[in-house]
Amino acid sequence: MTPTELLPAPPPHAAARRALLAGSAGNLVEWYEFGVYGCFATVIAANFFTPHPGTPGGAEALVATYASFALAFFFRPVGALLFGRIGDRFGRRPALVLVIGLMTLATTLIGLLPTRADIGAAAPWLLTFLRVLQGLSAGGEFGGAVSLMVECAPPGRRGLYGAWQSFTVALGLLAGAGTAAALAAVLPAEALYAWGWRIPFLLALPLGTVALWLRTALEEPPGGPVGGPPGRPAAADPTEAVDATDASGPTGPTGPAGPGEQARAVVLGIGRIMGWSAAGYAFLVVLPSHLQSALGASFRDALLATALVNLGFAASILPAGLLSDRVGRRPVMLGGALGIAVLAHPLLHLLQSPGASPQTRAAAVLTAGVLVGLLAGPGPAMLAEMFPRRVRCTGLGLSYALANAVFSGCAGLFITALTARTADTAIPAHYAAGACALSAVALLTLRGNDHREPLR
Repeated sequence: MTPTELLPAPPPHAAARRALLAGSAGNLVEWYEFGVYGCFATVIAANFFTPHPGTPGGAEALVATYASFALAFFFRPVGALLFGRIGDRFGRRPALVLVIGLMTLATTLIGLLPTRADIGAAAPWLLTFLRVLQGLSAGGEFGGAVSLMVECAPPGRRGLYGAWQSFTVALGLLAGAGTAAALAAVLPAEALYAWGWRIPFLLALPLGTVALWLRTALEEPPGGPVGGPPGRPAAADPTEAVDATDASGPTGPTGPAGPGEQARAVVLGIGRIMGWSAAGYAFLVVLPSHLQSALGASFRDALLATALVNLGFAASILPAGLLSDRVGRRPVMLGGALGIAVLAHPLLHLLQSPGASPQTRAAAVLTAGVLVGLLAGPGPAMLAEMFPRRVRCTGLGLSYALANAVFSGCAGLFITALTARTADTAIPAHYAAGACALSAVALLTLRGNDHREPLR
């Protein structure tokens, strides 16, 4: 029997769409919250990390805010291992139900948290603890959701289905930025700092409840969990190894996949998406506070720029995923990585130029978002194709979590601290361009026909 014959039949289209909806819902809630945290970084700094609560914090308070942000990211790999093992052994649904429940609880509690003015130095520690809980849940979200979407995708549509994970990330970030912009428009600054910032976090409760309901009604993808009850079919030959040399197709060496081979595949996965992680956070999340603290932009102008860059990001993701199903993951992702490496500095220069028109600046941030979308669209399917089903949740989740911990979670801390130290306002461009240049080298190892091969 050939490996292809061992693969289960694709699910019916209706079941595939339900899986797509359930997988996407949790991503939207997660990234809505992360978008809100990024947009309200200066407000959170004032309420939790400044010695004089309720007043705008300086660079030191903002660095402390992003340190809390980074700490949550460093718990993502722990969550990826924990919930990834649950997803690989017991099924995608239990893991996805657990992570959305934990995520919703932690986000809602942030909206109810007393500030430093209320309880003193305990406030930032409580906020950091809740960020850690979010980091754990977010670490398990990506591996389970992407595995579910890609495994349920119809033939020739893995890139498009996987792109929905990134698309709902964009929707979540847009929703967060839009909510923050709306509150900034209707509330005076005093009210926004005093209580208005809580509203977006509390909105996560109804959103998370809907996502939880969708996931509890979810059916497992064809094949069931590898460690499930006897008699349930496995999705792939259990002796098949991760191909750590190419790490992307089904034609790897036979025999047990040892920890060393799996570790090499994870490292290669990190290299392929480090540009996506770094540029995504530099442009989509860190941009509002950078424009305010380094370039003197108003809160509303910074939020408008963030909304535009996320709009460009959202608009390009699904077309990029669909295009990668036709021409391959490598040309689409290489185009995004090289585009950012070449254009990051000119685009940031346009934003800083006092003579640039509003239309030119809008075009600059839209372009930045589109280029990140070229990486984010094919990225989930590319990672899923690197690992066999029995370790897919853990392998792709850990690759993504580690890349985000290093290159996304540290982005705000690194950019803010280094800009304050050097007075170089082009630090975000240096960061994004350098990471994408290195990522382009790793993407060259992709084979041209990976997207056409069956999942292992």
